[in-house]
Amino acid sequence: MTRYRYCVIGAGIVGLSTAHHLLAAEPDATVVVLDAAPSVAAHQTGHNSGVIHSGIYYEPGSLKATFCKAGERATKEFCRRHGIPFDECGKLIVATTPDEVSRMAALEERAAVNGIDCRRIGREELADLEPNVTGLSALHLPRTGIVDYRLVSTTIADLIRAAGASVLTDQRVVAIAETAGGVTVSTRSTTLTCDRLVVCGGLQADRLAEMAGLTVDVQIVPFRGEYFQLPRWRAGFVRRLIYPVPDPELPFLGVHLSPTISGDITVGPSAVLGLSREGYPKFSVDARDVARMARFPGLWRVARANARLGVREVGNSLFMRRYLRECRKYAPELTVSDLLPHEAGIRAQAVRRDGTLVHDFVVERTDRMIHVLNSPSPAATAALPIGRHLAGLASAAVGHQP
Repeated sequence: MTRYRYCVIGAGIVGLSTAHHLLAAEPDATVVVLDAAPSVAAHQTGHNSGVIHSGIYYEPGSLKATFCKAGERATKEFCRRHGIPFDECGKLIVATTPDEVSRMAALEERAAVNGIDCRRIGREELADLEPNVTGLSALHLPRTGIVDYRLVSTTIADLIRAAGASVLTDQRVVAIAETAGGVTVSTRSTTLTCDRLVVCGGLQADRLAEMAGLTVDVQIVPFRGEYFQLPRWRAGFVRRLIYPVPDPELPFLGVHLSPTISGDITVGPSAVLGLSREGYPKFSVDARDVARMARFPGLWRVARANARLGVREVGNSLFMRRYLRECRKYAPELTVSDLLPHEAGIRAQAVRRDGTLVHDFVVERTDRMIHVLNSPSPAATAALPIGRHLAGLASAAVGHQP
């Protein structure tokens, strides 16, 4: 049985960043990364909108706010160092009603507290910056950018391998056992032991924690983020990321226009309860996932509290014209023929048994294990400082002798 100093479960960008920082701190350490998928960044990392967030939405002092601000700088520096294309295209949060204009004040205050470059612009300047966008006013965040996080992840994986460590895919974990002497991890094809285990399980985070013997108060509930993309002839329709002013009563940010580093423009996402944690085609159903959700009281409490939102999001998913109506609030020239199919993403939303949606990072620790139970957006932006933080926790493990 092979023994490693560190094992990381999860080859999304957070898990890969953790392994990368472990090796940077301890070049002689033996490290292995395991993932059930056939490639790295196969789930949330590889299915997001590619935004390098500024952190304007996040509660001052929260882990999200702290890690996002550091991650925005670190991501751009990593891309420069390794020749990865990114574009500091900027972002506009557009108010289309007087109520939204008044709500922008809270965002401005939060930006100031979080130290984010942000300024309010009026209708005329908005039209100058983005002729196809209509609004009463907007917040301009010039440092927000776009990148291909799958490419960032594969680059990190290459650095891990170059440092002599292993990144093993097609390795679904089936058992985890912690003892005083180490942690044993079994996959469908092999068993290994390690001094310290870090689990960045994303969509399977709760199951992996329970497999390891932890009693956790949260369950992962999958929400499908359904996207469209504009046709190629619409290239340049917007040059910046265009977001609506978020409604504080709702848990998600709403439908936005996102230029991508590949030159496409995506429209979305919606937020529909998913019936399969890893099923990306529309109407995917996993009986095991559905049964688990049905037994979880937190889901039913979320459903009761957000019934109106849920009906609206399902309607937007089923009827394209209703989805289009959300976009036309700030981009009135768009038509149904502009909404072309685009692959969906699935967001791992941690929910507590009392129905509370968990919005910040959640990390549980034992003597030899670290479990990331919630890694919400902006996890991709913040992955480098998060990975450094998790690596620091792991290297300080009880009984670890560097």
